[in-house]
Amino acid sequence: MPKKTVLITGSSKGIGKATAELFSKKGWNVAATMRDPGKYAVPGCLCLELDVTKPDTIKKALKETLERFGSIDVAVNNAGYGAVGPFETSSREQIMRQFETNLFGLMEVTKNVLPHFRDKRDGMIINVTSVAGRMSFPLYSLYNSTKWAVEGFSEALRFELEPFNIKIKIIEPALIKTEFGGSSADVISAGGIKEYEDFVRSVAPWTNGKIKLGHSPEKVAGTIYRAATDGSNKFRYPSGEDGRFLLFIRRFIPDSWLFAGIKKAVIK
Repeated sequence: MPKKTVLITGSSKGIGKATAELFSKKGWNVAATMRDPGKYAVPGCLCLELDVTKPDTIKKALKETLERFGSIDVAVNNAGYGAVGPFETSSREQIMRQFETNLFGLMEVTKNVLPHFRDKRDGMIINVTSVAGRMSFPLYSLYNSTKWAVEGFSEALRFELEPFNIKIKIIEPALIKTEFGGSSADVISAGGIKEYEDFVRSVAPWTNGKIKLGHSPEKVAGTIYRAATDGSNKFRYPSGEDGRFLLFIRRFIPDSWLFAGIKKAVIK
């Protein structure tokens, strides 16, 4: 049986790198894509340049993957980052960049891989969202909105792709020990507005990269691998016990209780 092939975006670090390493270890052909493959190469993988905000690099990476391996079986949309801070003080550029990366880039990769999947009547798209795609947190209005959009996009697309035997699945991690809150974040300042400065300080541990909670990127990689290989039609895959717990309470407790709980946990 020929080896299967997975293409993964955002593979330079964190979840993407851990996922590329796991699939490679499991015997898959891996196209690990990233903005700077020369700097962040993943051993044992075909490392390609792909910036989800630049359509030409998406097309080129898909072409090179198909030339090397002949087929793609799974596409993992993992690239993303968090814009964190008061919405009122965010610039138009910050808003557009957040959506270009987390949502429109994901859509562009999906749009370009679909003809290949449709032609062979087989394939799978795995979108890495977040518990933030179903519940919100202070100062994460931009990030939350992109992840909620990815959830809706994926859910609706599922109906369109089913006739072609193309599966779509989403991964919903909670807190993860990555650089999300550090170098991978775009921290939006309070813009000199005192009221926002006070509020930002009150939730500082969630915006300055000092969170030590959460599970490892390898844990999320394991969830992605399970989604790709379990042979089921399951759509949502919460990752980690904390992710499952948060989404459980999101579903079953009143909004007023949820909001009060988040404020108590986050705002100091």
